[in-house]
Amino acid sequence: MAFSIFNLGKEREHVKNEVVKLPLAQIVPNRYQPRQVFDQDGIAELAQTISEHGLLQPMIVRAIDNDQYEIIAGERRFRAMTLLGWETVPAIVETMDDDEVASLALIENLQRSELTAVEEAQAYRRLMDLNHLTQRTLAKGMGKSQSFIANKLRLLQLSEPVQAAVLNRQISERHGRALLNLKASDQAAVLTDILANGWTVRETEDAVAERLGQVLPSVRRAQKQREILGLQVADDDQNVTAPKSPTTKAKKVTPTVTDVDSAVEAVKKAVTKIKGTGYEMKVTTRKTANGMTVSVKLTNPEVQDD
Repeated sequence: MAFSIFNLGKEREHVKNEVVKLPLAQIVPNRYQPRQVFDQDGIAELAQTISEHGLLQPMIVRAIDNDQYEIIAGERRFRAMTLLGWETVPAIVETMDDDEVASLALIENLQRSELTAVEEAQAYRRLMDLNHLTQRTLAKGMGKSQSFIANKLRLLQLSEPVQAAVLNRQISERHGRALLNLKASDQAAVLTDILANGWTVRETEDAVAERLGQVLPSVRRAQKQREILGLQVADDDQNVTAPKSPTTKAKKVTPTVTDVDSAVEAVKKAVTKIKGTGYEMKVTTRKTANGMTVSVKLTNPEVQDD
């Protein structure tokens, strides 16, 4: 069946299948359901909506052994109707093989964007295995870039405790990415600190770098900002890995300016250096009785604090 599976939903949209009433007791969950964690509050809210407005879209199922029907699409609706105590439910009965059912369930959940990052990565891996797809072909079929798919799949290299933490939304996907370069035992140790101390992604990145004996990302970002602004960086700042002690003081950094005119000129050079770096800078100048006031606002639109 290969890559044609991605056209499955579109092909079936035009088939007017009959909606039938099926006993809720004869319906079973999809064994290939990629979603491992269901938001119970969300299910309760859906049940309330269905109770007030009815079921707007029937479930899609397929007949299996013992007069049962397996869900192809609509497990959240199934759970909501179970919560409401319905005896029969409207459904469309389709004929599909196991691979088609698994692929359609994966695609439906991926399109809803409600999966955790680990569930999403597992879904992409499963789709590749089921349909014998390369990352490039999968990316094209899903409307994603190949790098996006590759970065998601890398999360499956995390140790089981870290994957579980992402799965249960205890830590973010970016926390997980920060741990990828550590061995499993170190991942577990840093994970414990994240959960105990409520570390942000930046704090986690610094902790990982410290364990690897690398320059701390926070120090590297500060150096980059200084360079962009045309400032001199002290020699000791070039090789910083971890702080020596809470009382260690960095050497004072001074700008390479000597008077008002050179200060303004330095700012102009900084603007030129910023082009192409991804940083955004707004410069305003105002003459004063004592000289010139220069205001600089520097932001990196790609960096967000957690």
